[in-house]
Amino acid sequence: MSNANLFTTLRAAFPTDLDAIAIECADQHGPDGLALSYSWRDLERGTAMLANLFVSLELPAGSRIAAHTDKSVEALMLYLAVLRAGYVYLPLNNAYQAAELDYFIKNAEPALLVCAGKNFGWVSKLAFQAGTAYVFTLNDDRSGTLLDRAATLSDQHEPAHKEPNELAAILYTSGTTGRSKGAMLSHGNLRSNALTLKDLWDWKPGDVLIHALPIFHVHGLFVASHGALLNGSKMIWFARFDPHAVIARFAVASVFMGVPTLYVRMLAEATLTPQACANMRLFISGSAPLLLDTFEDWQTRSGHTILERYGMSETLMLTSNPCRGLDGERIGGTVGPALPGVDVRVSRDDGASCATGEIGNIEVRGPNVFSGYWRMPEKTQEEFTADAWFKTGDVGRKDENGYFTIVGRAKDLIITGGYNVYPAEIEAYLNEMDGVLESAVVGVPHPDFGEAVIASVVARPGATLDGDALIATLKRQIAGFKVPKQVFVVADLPRNAMGKVQKNLLRQQHQQGFKS
Repeated sequence: MSNANLFTTLRAAFPTDLDAIAIECADQHGPDGLALSYSWRDLERGTAMLANLFVSLELPAGSRIAAHTDKSVEALMLYLAVLRAGYVYLPLNNAYQAAELDYFIKNAEPALLVCAGKNFGWVSKLAFQAGTAYVFTLNDDRSGTLLDRAATLSDQHEPAHKEPNELAAILYTSGTTGRSKGAMLSHGNLRSNALTLKDLWDWKPGDVLIHALPIFHVHGLFVASHGALLNGSKMIWFARFDPHAVIARFAVASVFMGVPTLYVRMLAEATLTPQACANMRLFISGSAPLLLDTFEDWQTRSGHTILERYGMSETLMLTSNPCRGLDGERIGGTVGPALPGVDVRVSRDDGASCATGEIGNIEVRGPNVFSGYWRMPEKTQEEFTADAWFKTGDVGRKDENGYFTIVGRAKDLIITGGYNVYPAEIEAYLNEMDGVLESAVVGVPHPDFGEAVIASVVARPGATLDGDALIATLKRQIAGFKVPKQVFVVADLPRNAMGKVQKNLLRQQHQQGFKS
């Protein structure tokens, strides 16, 4: 019986010359001043030693291994080693603070957690209190107890046998209730999506990917990394995005994936020219809506047309504008047709199908769609239709050529700089602060981040509030990308006849607030 472990699929694509460079670090250098680089043999040996470490600990079958680390090649190896050993990978945004991390650890109950050494004190306390057996450190300078322990073990390891439906990763998402949900993705989900995108995006021998995304979510960890690994392509690795430095590397690369914010920041660089992009084959954007102005400005400045696609944690990629000219045109403001083998439909609230061009609820099914939410069977059932289509929560339309356009989000999700922010979570923190009676959080247009988080708060009788002070307090509690850029103290919140806060009115009121 064949092994459906995703790692075996990725490793089979490694080039025959294992000493060739697999990853070149653009912003990290060795003692000799040269850029650090990793060969395909380094990836093979490093993942084997880490997998052997996990096996030696005799973790129970199906154990979750959580990672709350800075971006590094070793952190990517950690992910691959978890797959290789047959355990379940749990990536956590390295910006998460204690209150956020505490929930994820208690909910997922990882058997092992890896964190940055600088955070070991508070992270290990949370983990051990929740019953996690092992906590290791991993730093972005190739140090840490994880590597120290693994270095003594064999660099030979046979990947664990996995069936397609067996769990490979849990990605935490959320809803307007503010309660995070763990989307369960199988080896089959990840493998099918990676193979589909390899063909659809026309990966070619010799392609080089500039990897400048975080590796704790779908875009950077799965779409970008899987794409390069599955094609045996070299990656030019940026631990932190630097627009000027990235543009300089276009001369030796061919593929770039980014969120709209990255494109906006590169457009601000004078070095972005058609000549600088002459060697590039493909620019891909996702994780947030790409403004039409950005799409058109990029065409003018670079000579390339961005390929925009659409996906989410629960489903991986769903649609994509065409890569090959023979397959159609890339149309700004759309996310293209459904991927081969993936079904996407637009439905009315009563379940009836929408007509062409009619706005409705986007629902999907296919081999890429997750099996459900971790330990939330009732929530899982709610999010699927009676005929087993997943309700994305997004609202959009499909045109006569099969191209989809996303026009809104049914659950008030805010996407800022490619990161998801859920208003109810921020509101919960605000509402617990001294003097706050109630709050409402919305997203408004922002020229750099796509959307900016803002909040309106109402003071309790007799209390005096200061918006800047509330922001300062939030910065100590939650990740920076979730913190509102502005907090307005208001007398009351707009409500309809049923008493529901009319967030659309708040958005309208502040939609010009960040216009340049």
